Order: sequence, then C-alpha cells, then structure tokens
Amino acid sequence: METESEPYVRLASLRQLHQVMADMNTARSLADTLQTVADGVVKALGYELACVNLVRPDGDLVVAAFAGNPAAEALITGRVGSRESWERRLSMGEHWGDLVFIPHTEGWVLDDDDVPQWYTDGPAPRFEDEWHPADRLFAPMYAPGPQGGGSSGELVGVLSVDRPRNGRRPGAWGREALQMYAFQAAIAISNARLRANMQRALVRLEREQQALRASEESFRQAFEYAPSGMAIAEMGGDQHGRILRTNDALCRLLGRPASAMRRYAFSDLVHPEDIGTLLRTSAEGGRAELRLGRRDGTYVWVSLRNSVVADAADGPRFLLTHVEDIEERKRRELQLAHRASHDSLTGLPNSAELRARLSARLCRRPAAPHPAEAESLDAAYGQPAFDAIGHDFDFPPGVEAYDAYDHHVHTVAPADDRDDGTKGLAVLFCDLDGFKSINDRFGHNAGDAVLIEVARRLSDGVRDGDTVARLGGDEFVILADGLGRADAQDLAVRLRNEIIQPIRAEGRAVRVGASFGIGWAHCGMTADEVLKSADERMYVEKRSRPKQHRRAG
Repeated sequence: METESEPYVRLASLRQLHQVMADMNTARSLADTLQTVADGVVKALGYELACVNLVRPDGDLVVAAFAGNPAAEALITGRVGSRESWERRLSMGEHWGDLVFIPHTEGWVLDDDDVPQWYTDGPAPRFEDEWHPADRLFAPMYAPGPQGGGSSGELVGVLSVDRPRNGRRPGAWGREALQMYAFQAAIAISNARLRANMQRALVRLEREQQALRASEESFRQAFEYAPSGMAIAEMGGDQHGRILRTNDALCRLLGRPASAMRRYAFSDLVHPEDIGTLLRTSAEGGRAELRLGRRDGTYVWVSLRNSVVADAADGPRFLLTHVEDIEERKRRELQLAHRASHDSLTGLPNSAELRARLSARLCRRPAAPHPAEAESLDAAYGQPAFDAIGHDFDFPPGVEAYDAYDHHVHTVAPADDRDDGTKGLAVLFCDLDGFKSINDRFGHNAGDAVLIEVARRLSDGVRDGDTVARLGGDEFVILADGLGRADAQDLAVRLRNEIIQPIRAEGRAVRVGASFGIGWAHCGMTADEVLKSADERMYVEKRSRPKQHRRAG
C-alpha cells in the first residue's frame, strides 16, 4: 500500500488487507491471534514495525506481540507499561479519529516513562509529511460497545506502529485503514479471549466431572463394600422414609434381598416399641439404638447413624443411614443389667429391684390442687376432696384417687375389718422355717438347692405380672397387685402348701416350712415402710403357730 496514491488503492492491497483480517479471526489461540494482529500491520498496512500492547486484568498494558524487527521484539516483548502512562500518551498529540499521533517535536517528554518503546533518532524532516524516526502513532483497540461503535467499548489494547515504508505520515486512506484494522483486531482479540476462557472453563468442567465421577465411584465402592449396613432413604413427601438403596451388609444382617428392601421404609422394619425413637432420629439426623426385624421374624439390635444429604437449592433430599450390628453388645449389657438387678443363685429379682418396682407403684400425696381442680374432684366424688386448709381426705373404700398433677393412679389398701371389694397391692413376706438346720446338717450346697427350688415353686404359684423376689438369705417377697384381703390370704396358703412338699437336695429328700406376713402398700408410704409392715406381720404369724407346725419335717 505504500506506493498507492490516494484515493487510488490497488485491488491487490484490499485483498491482502481482507486476508490478514480473516487470519486474525481464525487463529487457534489468543497468542496466535495477537501475533497475527502484529504481523498483519506489517504485511497489509505498510509499516515496518508493529507492537500489540494488551490490557492485563490489573489495567496495565503488556507487550504481547511484536513484528518487523527481531532485535526490538527480544528487547521489549513481555514488558509492562502502567495504565497511567498509557492514558497520558493517548491524551496527547494529534487525534486522527481514534488514532493518536505524537510528533517527534512533542514526544521527547515521553522518553523516560515506563512504557516499553523502540525508536531511533534521525535528521529533521525535509518536507511537511515526512516521517521522523521519533514520531509515534497509536491505534487504540476498543471492544465493540453496546451500540456497536469503536471507541464506546472497553479498551482491549493499543497498536503501536512505526516507520511507514513510503516514509510519509499516513494520509486519509492510511488512517482509515489503520483505524478499521484496530477495530477488527479488538474484535478478534475479544473473541480469542472468550474462546480461551471457554476452553479453560471446559477443561475445568471436565476436571470437575472427572473428580465427581471419581468421587461417585469412591462413594459407590465405600457404600457397597462397607463392612456394616448402609442405606439411602427418601426425605419428605409421600414416600418419606422409603428405602431407595441398600448394601450387601445390611441385606445379610436382615436376611432380606435388596429388591425386597426397596419395598420397605425403616418404619416398616423397626420394632413397634422403637417407632418413636426412629422418628426422632430421622427428623434430627442423629443416632439411635433400636431393633430391626429380620426376615425370619426375629429382631436384631442395631445402632443407626443418620446423615441428611442436602441440596443447596432444594434443601434436605436424602437420608444416608449407617446400620451397625450391636446385638452382642446389647446382650452383654442386658446380662449385666440382669445381674445387677437379680439374685445370682435363684435368678429372682434382688432386694434393689424389688424396692424399685415397689417404689414405682407408690407416690407421696400431692399438695392441694388449684381451686378449679378441687371443684372438679368434688363433683366427681360427691364430697369435698380437700378440706379448708388444703389437707387431702381418705377416699371412700373402693375408690382410687386420681392425681391431677402426675397422672398417677393411687394405690390404696382394703379395709381391715370387712371384705368391701377393694383391690390393692399385696406384699407377702415369706421366711423359710427350718432352713438353717438343713444348711447345718447337709451343707450349703443342699441349702442352695432348697432355695432354688423354693424360688421355682413361688414363681410357678403366682400370676403373670406378679413379682417374686429374694430379699436375702431365706427371705422372699411377693408383690401381687389387684388382690383383696381374702385373695391374698388364699395365695399365702397355696404358696405355703407348695413349699412344704419334699425337696430333693444332695440325693436326699428334705422339707422346710414357711411363714407368711401380708402387708398392703398404699401411696404415702415408702418401699421400706411397706416391707417393714409385711415383715412384722410375718413374725406375728410365725410366733402365733406352735413350733412343731412351723415346718413339715
């Protein structure tokens, strides 16, 4: 283009300009695009030197590409000029549209700033439009703005050009061509950046997907091959709690195939007594120990640990449940608890357990209720339930007072002098007669055999739900709820008749007798007071019988 006279331009020059613009938009990478932009200035626009100064994310400009002089390229490529210095340059000199021309007569003030530059000195121009080696020509590259114009967009970089081959400052056509080229270069650079960002995003996405697939595979293997049970269940909706997936360990533990497990929710498998525990655990995402049903109808103790799998947008979605078999530990715990509460010789509840069961049925009388509650009790029983100073009265025979404070049904004793139909909690204190002589004559093994057999006969002689306990030595206590006085006396006679039958001990038949004292528990008493009352009645009964009748032989 350096030989054309304006406005005449050769068609070959236009074709060359079109080709370099096409090359800019087909470069494979951002670096290739930048170098193509610099090379195109030299090839198609008739300048000996071209430099692409690219705006960095921090705002400064870096020399990203150079064309026309290998020595200059090696010197300044990669160097950075501050944005402040560049703005100073772009505000100086003559403005040819978007182009900025700073003649050598003004540019000397820029010799010492931090913008990377390559220039040589030379003689003064011989004619008006002759190019001087110290002249500077800049073509800012603006990304297309909202309206599609050139300078209305963001600054992408600056093209620096030098040494026109015809030795003259560019005319109207040359200026227009350089400005149009800078605009197209900005578009090509912006597109190359976008492609580079997209490629980086795709690479990052692929890496994330690979990491996700690896994580999913790790989770699958950890889930499937975990030594303890694992399950995934739904949260919320109509299918809340339905099991979606189980591992082999859980299927083996419950004896159910995976296909069958998907038909259940944990609430279908849990022991009825543990439903409340399961529901609380599911809601809180915590831990619980409960029983799950096996296929054979038995139950196994397990420890459940729940984790809520949440989605950032939708909230909780799944429940990941870890199921650990604790049957053996629970069995040991139950055995230890049984040993702590039961007699090691007879297997009966011991003294501590007896007192605990008795105390559970007793309470202290409550203080006077609120007046409104007192009126309700008055109406229910047809007489004042509490006197004017707040003391409770003795309820009529056969009436159990209902404690409005703790919902406890009061325990009352039948009347002493008549069979009025009142049912109470009978406490039968049993002491063996003649037991010491068996220990003395035949040894403690024989004595232990007698105690074991007496415990069996007492247990067989009471109802389900009654308590037979060994208080210590040869003393036993029976708690029988819901008995009248005649019923309790009949029970004592039947148990005594069972005990006096011969007992095989150490290869011989021995016999012991039994003395029974019948006490009655009622609220307001302590467990020790109830036992003491029955014990005293037993001694009264023992002393009332002739010595020869206290044991059968």
